[in-house]
Amino acid sequence: MSPGTCCIVGGGPAGMMLGYLLARAGIEVLVLEKHADFLRDFRGDTIHPSTLEIMHELGVLQEFLKRPHQKSYRARARIGDGEIVLGDMSYLRTQCRFMVMMPQWDFLDFLAEQGRRYPTFHLKMQTEVTGLIEEQGRVAGVRGQTPAGPVEVRADLVVGADGRTSAVRSCSGLAIEDLGAPMDVLWMRLPKCPGDPVMLAYADRGRALVLLDRGSYWQCGLSVPKGAAEKLRERGIEDFRALIVETASFLRDRVGELRNWNDVRLLTVRVDRLRQWYRPGLLCIGDAAHAMSPVGGVGINLAIQDAVAAANILAGPLRQGPPSTADLARIQRRREFPARLTQRVQALIRKQVGGSLDDSGPRRLPWPLRLLERTTLPRRMRTRFIGVGIRLEHVKTPDVSNAHSGPVTHNQDMNGPSSTEPL
Repeated sequence: MSPGTCCIVGGGPAGMMLGYLLARAGIEVLVLEKHADFLRDFRGDTIHPSTLEIMHELGVLQEFLKRPHQKSYRARARIGDGEIVLGDMSYLRTQCRFMVMMPQWDFLDFLAEQGRRYPTFHLKMQTEVTGLIEEQGRVAGVRGQTPAGPVEVRADLVVGADGRTSAVRSCSGLAIEDLGAPMDVLWMRLPKCPGDPVMLAYADRGRALVLLDRGSYWQCGLSVPKGAAEKLRERGIEDFRALIVETASFLRDRVGELRNWNDVRLLTVRVDRLRQWYRPGLLCIGDAAHAMSPVGGVGINLAIQDAVAAANILAGPLRQGPPSTADLARIQRRREFPARLTQRVQALIRKQVGGSLDDSGPRRLPWPLRLLERTTLPRRMRTRFIGVGIRLEHVKTPDVSNAHSGPVTHNQDMNGPSSTEPL
């Protein structure tokens, strides 16, 4: 039996990590990314200890940390007129007891660089998937569009890792359970000044402002009630500036940097999950399988854990040919509980830290939480949730540098003669 091939749709954290791990194990893999590069701002930038642990196990941690970044050992938040420690990484037993703040494009570039060390890793940019190829009740590949025209990619396994607006899952017919999201997030950047408070979040009266340290500036995300962004735009940028200052007064002297609404980006939050993550020949992971709230910034790291688990389970079967639906079901069984529990904990944290989105009075932590905060238990639990997650996955795939399996094929013209070439 000839070795299997894998086509991964989406060059985000889950797709790039899975592609890297499978290629490292000798599997022929093609990652399709619809954009021309990874340079899109206002994406999650936190690399948590769980992901750094994966880098350590892969032997590339020191090389990764040579890239420009900021370390965060402790995350604090101001809730109303009080402060709490959201996470203290010194409690963890991981290789790195800190979070790394790094633009996501640098992280993805690093994964692509590591993947290219292996001859079975292929990355195609500017390839937008528009449909699935199905044969005899099985997904056999994808159809896509490139600047040069339509293409077809055939593979023994298609993995949808193309995020919360996944084209793969839209075409798959898999049932989606919508859990609802009470908020959206408006992202912007504001200058960072010496002496600024080292605070991850400010929460009051149902609003939360998150500040991610990018060295010379803050990447800021302000939560607003679902659907309220358009009303804010109608009121004008001045009202939006005032809302930021009301939430974090130390930004008063620089909100003028937001000249107009072109300096603000909307993240439409959705929280949902697939009831079943797979079909014969098809698997969804990361936000394509379970779209997460931005609370805690754990979505990226959960997606990477999905990728590690998927690689651990699929590498062996893919060496023999197409994986079975039983193999795909094992991945969902392994990762569904962490995803479900994470979504529940995110909802609880948002409610207890941010309060109701229609609160009008000053916000304080409920008294039971204030009492618990006198102990280290809540801090340890939050640190574990944010830093490591519900279930930490470890790399079990081998590094088979000389393995090279058969090519993934792609047809340059779906209606004309097809051309097959190694990728």
